[in-house]
Amino acid sequence: MNVLEIMEERMSFSFEVFPPKADKPLEPLLETLDHLYKFKPDFISCTYGAGGTNAGRNVEICQAIKKSGQTIPVTHYTCIGNTIDKINQELQGYLNIGVDHILALRGDFPKGWEETRGDFDYANELVAHIRESFPQFIIAVAGNPEKHFESNSFADDIAHLRMKQDAGADFIMTQLCYDVEHYEWWVEAIRKAGIYLPIDVGVMPVLQKEPTIRMAVSNGSAIPRDLAEIIARYGDNPEDFKKAGKEYTVKLIHKFISAGIDGLHIYTLNKWRDVADIINDAGIRKMSE
Repeated sequence: MNVLEIMEERMSFSFEVFPPKADKPLEPLLETLDHLYKFKPDFISCTYGAGGTNAGRNVEICQAIKKSGQTIPVTHYTCIGNTIDKINQELQGYLNIGVDHILALRGDFPKGWEETRGDFDYANELVAHIRESFPQFIIAVAGNPEKHFESNSFADDIAHLRMKQDAGADFIMTQLCYDVEHYEWWVEAIRKAGIYLPIDVGVMPVLQKEPTIRMAVSNGSAIPRDLAEIIARYGDNPEDFKKAGKEYTVKLIHKFISAGIDGLHIYTLNKWRDVADIINDAGIRKMSE
């Protein structure tokens, strides 16, 4: 089964990992993957950096996931710095190693850039090209429940999401969002706009004070009051903060499931032990031997 077929039958469950830098060994991440496989995820997505940095390690990780036979690898792919010829070569390369699921993104501009410097300026253009030239791919696209910070309005942001659907996307993967009530408002808004794609919700575990604040702010995401209270109360004590953050993440997962999501996607931050605690406490999956 592919991811879309899974989501049509039940709520999917998955992870995101990121590859190590070029000068770092792969072994720690491969060990992390071995532990994540024990939760029998439906897929594992792998990122790479802005401008295609670490693209080679991304391929290595996607290939390792595929070779494991444990789950479906989903590669991230951006427009940043990519010509059509380069895109065609790299997408065929993914297909050659059995990777046929892709998260198609415009990508964040590297520092000092104000455009993609590639042949496509927007994700919907990349989606349309993949759908026409590489129909084998299952295509995911990003959704922003709290609006992409570069969009002028929610109407503008939702219109771009509709364009990605109309270009041939198969499902939506959301950016982090800690505000479940706002997520529910967003779902209602995009459904009114004729966007019918299933939604895979990304959950960023709350484990450390500074990264939690940084990742939320850098994505233009709100920090709700209950999370702000955890930051205020435990921010100076890393151990207590992590404990409270894990409890908060479990409650967040339950709220999203109650909201009727099509998929749950955990951003692991490559921290399998903390993620395992959260999954076990949430009761989503049991770790196999």
